[in-house]
Amino acid sequence: MNDTVDKLVIFFAKRDGIDKLVKTFQYVSKLVHWHLETSHPDKATRAKNWEVASGISRKAFRTGRFLTGFNALRRSPGSTPMFQFLAVLANAGEMVYFFFDHLLWLSRIGTLDAKLAKKMSFISAFGESFGYIFFIVADVIMLKQGIEAERKLRSSKEDSKEESINKIKSDRIMRLMAVAANVADLIIGLAEIEPNPFCNHTITLGISGLVSAWAGWYRNWPS
Repeated sequence: MNDTVDKLVIFFAKRDGIDKLVKTFQYVSKLVHWHLETSHPDKATRAKNWEVASGISRKAFRTGRFLTGFNALRRSPGSTPMFQFLAVLANAGEMVYFFFDHLLWLSRIGTLDAKLAKKMSFISAFGESFGYIFFIVADVIMLKQGIEAERKLRSSKEDSKEESINKIKSDRIMRLMAVAANVADLIIGLAEIEPNPFCNHTITLGISGLVSAWAGWYRNWPS
């Protein structure tokens, strides 16, 4: 498939595709607000409204997303006991994240008591960060195994080794994108769990959000 419009249609038809687009809006507007806050307050307010609206919209798009982790464990829990263990911890954290993110959304829009929002946000961020740690560990192990497998193939005399090497390289790129996105989202989660000058700085949050969004664009873009 070489037609860009066809690819855009397919990309935006995916829930993850729309999420990454709106996430880009959310964190670009955060950086714009920070840049204009002192020099152009009116424009900064518009950017802040865009950021808030984008964040709430993303929570609506993610309705039912907590079932993804459950289904992943049910269908493909892992090829070895170690990966099964990592998958359980990673997906459990992700399920907590998305479930309480739904409750946070309902609190933010006034369906549930607004006083619950802070607690829901903390629990959601804690589950998110917990899960991302184990997703990162699993991907790093798989990257290491891929490098070792590539070395063995290069030293072998198999006729089809180039095809296998290309598959390993493609998988490596996707896993590196996943690690980049998960590290970026982990920083955003830590800003909520344990506020600190580095994680909570607007530049850190803005760049982390865009890294996560654009890594997601790459991973979900039709080939």
